[in-house]
Amino acid sequence: MKKISRRSFLTVCGAAAAAAALTACGGSASATASSAAGQAAGTLSGNVATGGSTSMKNVIAALTEGFAEVEPGVTVSYDPTGSGAGITGATDKTLDIGLSSRALKDDEKNDVDGTIVALDGIAIVVNKDSKVADLTVEQLKKMFTGEITNWKEVGGDDGEIVLVGREAGSGTRDGFESIVDVKDSCKYAQELTATGAVISAVEANPLAIGYASLSAVGDTVAMVTVEGVECSEDTVKDGSYKIQRPFVFVTNKSAALSEQAQAFVDFATSKDAADLIRTAGAVPVNE
Repeated sequence: MKKISRRSFLTVCGAAAAAAALTACGGSASATASSAAGQAAGTLSGNVATGGSTSMKNVIAALTEGFAEVEPGVTVSYDPTGSGAGITGATDKTLDIGLSSRALKDDEKNDVDGTIVALDGIAIVVNKDSKVADLTVEQLKKMFTGEITNWKEVGGDDGEIVLVGREAGSGTRDGFESIVDVKDSCKYAQELTATGAVISAVEANPLAIGYASLSAVGDTVAMVTVEGVECSEDTVKDGSYKIQRPFVFVTNKSAALSEQAQAFVDFATSKDAADLIRTAGAVPVNE
């Protein structure tokens, strides 16, 4: 993993950058500029409470490790409770930073701001024994709504399709269902509470299909292409892969962030964090 020096962090996250970052999050730029000018890197302490999206686990772990190199006195905690809970936590101020793997809805924007730190492809995963290598968005729609029920209808072996998805409130589920246009109409055989559980269920069942964050998919399952396009960093970034969503830091509009929380936001949105985000399997937006 790329080491991040305090010198580079100071260059990126000085007073001007901090002011711009907080302005984007709905806070006071002048107040942040003052605190940044008076607070040298490596001298902060305290905790930054984050929580929400389970799909952002690897990204948060990488950012936390990198941030510890420049601010070793700060502890970043992470509670993987799902995107809905992350947004609620930022809204009710029980979290410094909520984590959401979907864009904020219009009504949520009344209380919180969202800052995109990375992009994520939602990979369509099948068992490694599956003969199906490519699906269209329309086929996915028909499969997940129960119109297509047998693998032979999409080029696979004869067998009933087993649909594996996430629980209600999951950002991954919301992202997938919104993009494929199957919201609240999926015929799931299993609704699971974590990305890893979906992958494990598909790994264990030759007839299963599910969806999972690109950053979480290893070699235990196969990713199908969607309309001939693989799910990868390049295809997510250029927009050619259709099933993708943002990774969002959610902050309360009415409460100023602590110095340590603001420093973590500044770090996560800096160019220095790009390689960390990439190492975690997501696509950086600032580099």
